[in-house]
Amino acid sequence: MKTLTILLTAMLLVAAPAAAQEKQPRPDQIAFREIYKELVETNTTLSSGSCTLAAQRMLKRFQAAEFPGDQLILFVEDGHREEGGLVVVYPGTNPKAKAILLVAHIDVVEAKREDWERDPFTLIEEDGYFYGRGTLDDKAQAAVWVDTLLRFKKEGYKPKRTVKLALTCGEETNGAFNGVEWLAANKRDLIDAEFALNEGGGGDSDGKGKVLGQSVQVGEKTFANFRLETRNPGGHSSVPVRDNAIYQLARALTKIDEHEFPVEMTDTTRRFFAEAGAARGDRVGAAMVALAKNPADKAAEAVVNTDRFLHGNIRTTCVATLLDGGHAPNALPQRAGANVNCRIFPGHSIESIRDELATVIGDPGVTITQLPPKRPTPPQPPLDPKIIGPMEKLVARYWPGLKVIPSMANGYTDATFLGAAGIPTYGIPGIWGDPDGNGAHGLNERIEVKSLYVGRDFMFDLVKAYAGKP
Repeated sequence: MKTLTILLTAMLLVAAPAAAQEKQPRPDQIAFREIYKELVETNTTLSSGSCTLAAQRMLKRFQAAEFPGDQLILFVEDGHREEGGLVVVYPGTNPKAKAILLVAHIDVVEAKREDWERDPFTLIEEDGYFYGRGTLDDKAQAAVWVDTLLRFKKEGYKPKRTVKLALTCGEETNGAFNGVEWLAANKRDLIDAEFALNEGGGGDSDGKGKVLGQSVQVGEKTFANFRLETRNPGGHSSVPVRDNAIYQLARALTKIDEHEFPVEMTDTTRRFFAEAGAARGDRVGAAMVALAKNPADKAAEAVVNTDRFLHGNIRTTCVATLLDGGHAPNALPQRAGANVNCRIFPGHSIESIRDELATVIGDPGVTITQLPPKRPTPPQPPLDPKIIGPMEKLVARYWPGLKVIPSMANGYTDATFLGAAGIPTYGIPGIWGDPDGNGAHGLNERIEVKSLYVGRDFMFDLVKAYAGKP
């Protein structure tokens, strides 16, 4: 699930264009494109695809490059034969230097051919864009990571740190087998690292070739679903009573709708509001800066709340997403239910939010049940200069005039499971998107060709900056 930093698209930053991209791809880019094409054209949807096949195809590439067998671990869990993944270990020269982990999910959101203008599982280059399901989310990053280690091998590069790669399944479907979760629980040593580089950050453009901002994702909210339910003996609809399960549920949902969780900030969101707000230069930007200085500033909060993304970025949010009730058109309802989806601000447990909802509703006749799967609530990664610093230096080189702005995701990624396992995880800058979201999770997903190629170069340099020289 690609988490786009929506706010950055509104920044009024002036930046020189990224490194010039040749009209004709370089030979190394042509080789990379073949990796990318193979991943995109491997259907990895939960309903009809196979992550295992995609992992096996990448495994063959590493084998062809003569990676030793003990550095290549294909994993497939019983009962999930099509949801396998691959771990690759590229050894460092310094046994005391902790590893870094490159992670990317290779599963994709469902895509129906009849809905798309182009075949979603054929890589098509058209008008400066690559089209296909997963071209942006997240097979672009997966292909770059595979390509990075293959280039290391070809160059004979010997890093100080061990560099690990995990290609996993299950990020896009809540409740499905999740490869990162499985590795963290069963093969923790395989992915052990000082920190991980993941999706979630990236750049925003004006949709016309100019990159406006670059962000690093540092932290995300916890995801939880609650089932609200009311029950009643029912009866004939010609004899209505006040004790009606649908009305009782409706009153509970209205109270949730009217409840506003308080403003909160982490170190990341405070810095984001201060820096991104200053860059905007408009009324909302000024309010962001003011709120970063004083989260109790109600006037600033009111202005910030006019932006949907910002409103959710500074608080827990809970919203009704599904509704059911009754059993016959001529009968009083015996049962009514709703799903309430909460995105929980860091520092709060799922149980504490359930209790708050119960207090807000104030009706013991409304049961509130947390639905599986239960996501962990990991600590937020630190704004560590050793990790953020190399990103800042490279962004300044690739996009002079731009800063790297830390942001917290309103949604979630596999960083949830890595953080819970004690591996701080960061969504990196580099590849950029358009203001409309590039069709990620929707129709006709695409990525600008230049974004992919320049982003690939940036990410390769970034990994080398962390891995160090011998």
